[in-house]
Amino acid sequence: MQWYCESLTEYKRLKTREVNIGGLLTGNFHPIRLQTMTTTDTMDTLATVDQSVRCIEAGAEMVRITAPSKREAENLLNIKNELRKRGYSTPLIADIHFTPNAAEIAARIVEKVRINPGNYIDKKKFEFIEYTDSAYHSEIERIKQRFTPLVKICREYGTAMRIGTNHGSLSDRIMSRYGDTPMGMVESAMEFLRIARDESFHNIVLSMKSSNPQVMVQAYRLLVRQMADEFKECYPLHLGVTEAGDGEDGRIKSAIGIGALLEDGIGDTIRVSLTEDPEFEIPVCRDIVKRYSADSLTIPHPPLTPSYSLPLTTPLYSPFGYKRRETFVVNHIGGHNVPVVIADLSKAGAITKEVLQRIGYSYDEALDKWNISDLAADYIFSGGDELSFALPGTLKVILPAKNWLRCPNKEKYYPLFSLEEYLNAGHQQKSDILNIVMPDCFSRGDAFDIDKLDKIKNDTAVVLALSSTNKNAMQSVRHMFTKLLQKDMRNPAVLISDSNWQTPDEHLIHFATETGALFLDGFGDGICLGMTAGSYALLASSYGQLNASGRNYVDNKSPEQFINSTAFSILQATRTRISKTEYISCPSCGRTLFDLQETTAKIRAVTNHLKGVKIAIMGCIVNGPGEMADADFGYVGSGPGKITLYRGKEVVKRSVDSSIAVEELIKLLKESEVWVEP
Repeated sequence: MQWYCESLTEYKRLKTREVNIGGLLTGNFHPIRLQTMTTTDTMDTLATVDQSVRCIEAGAEMVRITAPSKREAENLLNIKNELRKRGYSTPLIADIHFTPNAAEIAARIVEKVRINPGNYIDKKKFEFIEYTDSAYHSEIERIKQRFTPLVKICREYGTAMRIGTNHGSLSDRIMSRYGDTPMGMVESAMEFLRIARDESFHNIVLSMKSSNPQVMVQAYRLLVRQMADEFKECYPLHLGVTEAGDGEDGRIKSAIGIGALLEDGIGDTIRVSLTEDPEFEIPVCRDIVKRYSADSLTIPHPPLTPSYSLPLTTPLYSPFGYKRRETFVVNHIGGHNVPVVIADLSKAGAITKEVLQRIGYSYDEALDKWNISDLAADYIFSGGDELSFALPGTLKVILPAKNWLRCPNKEKYYPLFSLEEYLNAGHQQKSDILNIVMPDCFSRGDAFDIDKLDKIKNDTAVVLALSSTNKNAMQSVRHMFTKLLQKDMRNPAVLISDSNWQTPDEHLIHFATETGALFLDGFGDGICLGMTAGSYALLASSYGQLNASGRNYVDNKSPEQFINSTAFSILQATRTRISKTEYISCPSCGRTLFDLQETTAKIRAVTNHLKGVKIAIMGCIVNGPGEMADADFGYVGSGPGKITLYRGKEVVKRSVDSSIAVEELIKLLKESEVWVEP
């Protein structure tokens, strides 16, 4: 398989094996299943049961419970019996990391066991080991001997298994041979899958989780290709971005990673890992998967003129490693410049200095000075005429072409054209600096003459603005990018996405899925988000209200603030433009040794001004240091009331009392010379 999915240009679900999880069927075109994980102490039977019930009633179709030792594994029977007594038959999943004995106990009790091949039998001490081929093969044989008993138990009891690789917990053996790579993640899972297949056991789901959506998506794609090449079939895939965090950023990061794969038809179950109570993860899951219900999908894009189809064997770009599409520069857009943010103010009414404050520009009237934040938009789009006041020095304005013609300031104001308008306009009706041109990305149901693009191919004043009115617009826009690559057309391109959904969660998921998937593929030199009139009015009337979890992650934002911060968060999550502190925060579970939600909020409050710094907040040693491999600093639970602080993978301070641990983290940031005063 040259590619990794059925189609790059239309929505087609990937066929996978059918897996039975306690009567719940997944894979093989069954509905995408939703799951979450409890955060209670597994030894507290009633608390775990009560939380599981809340998750089930919220819509969870499977509930995962940690079993870090034999005691917790044995207590799963009491939890299961109490749930069944209350009338709940939802399949339970035992989450196992370091203890094969616990897995073998749990496999006789619950409907599914999750193991992590990076630490189930292998070890992680951050040691590099030189292996000969024979020594490496001997290690595989050792794993086979230790893993096979669990496989046989699962086969005997009809228990399903998830082989769940995590980017941050790859074993020293895998790291030594494959490095810290998506291919290493794939091989880590494939070793265990081959052993299971040798035992004729196929009731298996796989996952490739990472806190970095770029790594995560590449690993899943490689896994699909590897299974298809090696086995001529694919097993069901469970999707998730691990340690996504909380609030707006957690939802965006999850929607980018999960949504990018679902858009390609990949994924049979999902979990959104938020640092919030687990029952509040389920509504976000539902908002993600409802985009793929039958009535949300559209027919394939209309035919092209001349007739053209994309053969899946044509490697126009690599989906397995990030490389940004090569473009020339137009007015600081494209080339090696970070993607720009265009704020759509067309529905904001008269644009005043107060309106610009919503997108990062604060005017000090006494000093007659503009203050510009790290989240200040680079351009604004206005449906009107030239503004009534002088613009901040870095801000530029885009106007409809007919409005731009009567605008005297041609240095900071630029026109927006449809493709037909631009082709028909005379030289005096165009800007010599920047023209935004919107071609039709196969949206109107009729044929599109792709050769019209040749007329602007060498126009170094043209930036394309790409969008589609198809319900599954991402594939149509990606289709256009494949045409630009085929024609070697290097004009920069801005991604446009409008939302007609209603709630903040729905908007975040829509924007993140449609644009994030393209940024991960290296497409896009800018982003512009907007809303339909009805959606805008609804958000304008409701901002400041609490979300389903009782937490207000919208933070009293106006629609303009909301979409502007969302645009920057999408660029941050796709690692294409870093503009703020990044938090890698695990979702809590029964292993957690402190209040993650409270601690995350406390750390965020004192560090959120440290642009570009990545801080991991991990509840226990399972999730740190391995799962925070991508972080600059780590705050990890190491015992009741005790914290270990990391700089990268290095332990800096052990057994810090939790009452002073945040202050000690700040000291570490200062010692490391990354601290700046707020």
